Amino acid sequence: MQLSLNGRAALITGGSKGLGLAIAKAFAGAGGKVAIVARNAEQLATAEAEIKVAAPGAEVLAVAADISTAAGCEAAFAKAEQAFGQVDILINNAGTSQRGPFLEVSDALWQNDLDLKLFAAIRLGRLVWPGMQARRWGRIINVLNTGAKAPPAEGAPTAVTRAAGMALTKVQANEGAKHNILVNAMLVGLIDSDQHRRRHAASKTNESYEAWLGKLGQALPMGRYGRPEEFAATALFLCSEGGGYIAGVALNVDGGRSPVV
Repeated sequence: MQLSLNGRAALITGGSKGLGLAIAKAFAGAGGKVAIVARNAEQLATAEAEIKVAAPGAEVLAVAADISTAAGCEAAFAKAEQAFGQVDILINNAGTSQRGPFLEVSDALWQNDLDLKLFAAIRLGRLVWPGMQARRWGRIINVLNTGAKAPPAEGAPTAVTRAAGMALTKVQANEGAKHNILVNAMLVGLIDSDQHRRRHAASKTNESYEAWLGKLGQALPMGRYGRPEEFAATALFLCSEGGGYIAGVALNVDGGRSPVV
């Protein structure tokens, strides 16, 4: 199956690296226009250049904004809409993995996590929704993690915020389906990322990153970590016409690791 976005415009938060960057490359390669949003302007410039190399001729917009604030969400949306005329696809991917013992998670950490992951998805969803509804075409993917279905001990605040994101996905999907606004969640398992590269560097091991990650992956059902490109390919399918009858799904993209279907 040849997956194409046919010039659809996507707004991708957390788009300067990791999964967000992989999704942006996949979308640009499939004929989509991509606006990548992050806080670090230098990282955004590097990511923009990478996308243009991966997909020559693609329309790419880098937007420096803090989407943990209402003003940041409004600025990101306004710049994407001005550049592309409309936003057809929203990928809510921004977020970090804040977690620790319940009694040690402060109010500030709870609030930061909710602002960046949950409220950003709510605010951006409200901004893109009217246009999608008017055009009778829209796709929203809320990138969560498997802790949303199976919260571990010391998994707060991130598992709680992600679980709320899964509920938000279902609410949006039930309201959006009649307008052909298809909303789904993708739940991340263990995937090769910048976070793991930082852990490898901190471990002070003499092993190469590839060997170190390979050993960790042996404990997983598939015997390896996932690749960002595999996650991005799933997002591309959901946002293409091939995924045109899928809505309200919280899809584990974890190689079978999650104990919950």
